[in-house]
Formats: sequence, C-alpha cells, structure tokens
Amino acid sequence: MNTVLSQELLRYNNLTNVVRSSLINVGKAIKGEVPLSVELEELCTSLRNNQVPEVWHKRAYPSLKPLASWVLDYLKRLQFL
Repeated sequence: MNTVLSQELLRYNNLTNVVRSSLINVGKAIKGEVPLSVELEELCTSLRNNQVPEVWHKRAYPSLKPLASWVLDYLKRLQFL
C-alpha cells in the first residue's frame, strides 16, 4: 500500500508542477514578459475551449471530462492523497 501511495503522490506532484508552471507562463505571455510560443498558444486555446490541455493530459489520469469538471475532480483527488 505504501509503495502505491508514494507512486501516486509522485505522479500528482509532477502533474501539479506542470499545471502550475504552464499557468504561470501563460500569465507571463499575456503580460508580454515572455514570447507566446506554439505550446502556450495551444494551452490558451484549450483553456478557452474548456478542454484539458494536451501537456496536462499527458501527465494526468485518463479522463474524458471537460476542463471545468476535470479540475474539480483533480482537486477532489488531491484531498484524498
């Protein structure tokens, strides 16, 4: 049980780091502090269309939910870990 829990914690920490850093970079791009790359533009497009960005989806658990429901589910899962 301890091994599985530690693996899940590592997985969620990696996902949290990716989500946090990508949102920080989007904020900087909007302010004009960093150039808007193709990856950041795709991230913005996904967020605007209520879709989970591909960069998050690669590191996340499998889900077909739209972004709003995915975020709520993600936060609920974090509470239990």
